[in-house]
Amino acid sequence: MFGGKIGAPEIILILVVVILLFGAKKLPDMARSLGKSARILKSEAKAMKEDKSSAPADPPAPEEPSAQRTIQAAPGDVTSSRPVAEPTDTTKR
Repeated sequence: MFGGKIGAPEIILILVVVILLFGAKKLPDMARSLGKSARILKSEAKAMKEDKSSAPADPPAPEEPSAQRTIQAAPGDVTSSRPVAEPTDTTKR
């Protein structure tokens, strides 16, 4: 019956139905949001591909837990870093 071919009359009919359903005022906003979504998807896929290619071959070995940790005030700020001891449980059971 359909033969798998879509011609001009079918495309025009689909466009008319879309305009009737959504209205002419909302179509530009919908197209704009669809374009933004496509750009975001494309950039995220590119970032994932770059992360995958730059990943190390083997993961680093887990470090041994130490008695003291260093807490930094801000990333990269080594002047305000200070060693701290782990909190102890002072409650008695």
